[in-house]
Amino acid sequence: MKSKLKLSSAAALLMFVSAAQAQSTVTLYGVLDTGFLYQSTSAATFQPTARNLGHVYQLKDGGIYSSFWGMKGSEDIGGGYKINFKLQSSFNTTTGKSGLSDTPGAVAIFNQFATIGASGPFGTFDAGRQIIPMIYAMSETDVRGAQYFGSILTAWLGVNQAAGWPGTSTNAPIGALYDSNALVYNSPKFYGASLALEYAPGGVAGHFQGGTRESAVLKYSNYGLNLAAVYYNGHDTNPYPLNYPAAPAVPATGQANNRFYYFGAMYTIAGFSLSGSYGVGKNPAHTDTADFEMISAGLGYQFNTRFKITSGFYYLKDRNRSDNHSSEIAVGAEYNLSQRTRAYAQVGYVDNKGTMNQTIIYGVPVAPGVSTTAAMIGIRHTF
Repeated sequence: MKSKLKLSSAAALLMFVSAAQAQSTVTLYGVLDTGFLYQSTSAATFQPTARNLGHVYQLKDGGIYSSFWGMKGSEDIGGGYKINFKLQSSFNTTTGKSGLSDTPGAVAIFNQFATIGASGPFGTFDAGRQIIPMIYAMSETDVRGAQYFGSILTAWLGVNQAAGWPGTSTNAPIGALYDSNALVYNSPKFYGASLALEYAPGGVAGHFQGGTRESAVLKYSNYGLNLAAVYYNGHDTNPYPLNYPAAPAVPATGQANNRFYYFGAMYTIAGFSLSGSYGVGKNPAHTDTADFEMISAGLGYQFNTRFKITSGFYYLKDRNRSDNHSSEIAVGAEYNLSQRTRAYAQVGYVDNKGTMNQTIIYGVPVAPGVSTTAAMIGIRHTF
């Protein structure tokens, strides 16, 4: 009788453990992306006065997107609801070092995602540092997919560079790629339409709006058509001067000095994809210091499940100074060697006028006011 009781107890315990494992999962994942880059001009910084240091050959991390590793998990708490977490960190495959300074002079460990949240019939809610909804909206309405080489992402970064972004912090003056302290809600799709809302409290004593961010993204995706409308507003954005940390940080005032509007569309049919977008980025408190237009167009073709070619055109204009404008074109080919490994080749050309310094590839400055050509071949592997 005792032996039967022991067997029954063991079976029950095994069933309980199996059920618990089925309800809670943790996944380790990552990407390595490395290529060889040639660029005909280079500069030491993103400053509009940086001089041309000449052509550069280098091994470069992130030809499509950055290399990163992370952990994510979810626990099923019943009734269609889950508790989720995500930790993700970028790194440089050429040096093995962590990347992406959060604030000037300090590198965050989980610099891309450090979130906890919940999901269910209501949608998803995530709290913490994360890539914000406007970036996904831009990626989904760009044939080049907001890649690190010649895309809507590098065009938007070009706007930030022209607005004075020093490149030493993820806190950009126009819009944002990442926001810390962010609360983000994504609604379920309703006939193809969805809504994303973000609010990031600044945590500045004495200023309710000091350092805060808010954004709203409306998207539609159905029948091969993607549409997106973005509104982003920030207070006390990029409060650090170019010579940080030699000079003290500018104190928070709660002033709205970061506003970005974006409207984009992409349509895919019979393997062809066409995209177009229009964006405006400005400092609403001082429009005389930052007021830019961003226009894009893209064309791509998916030959089969393994091979595709994409191209994009990106135009930036300083609405305060007509001499400052920039045009960029990029073409890329990607071939899936396997389910997890992709080879790519890309070429781009940018013609910067005045003090504009739109880059071709993320993280590699070009000389302002001159034309630049870049080419890159690489490989990307996921695990």
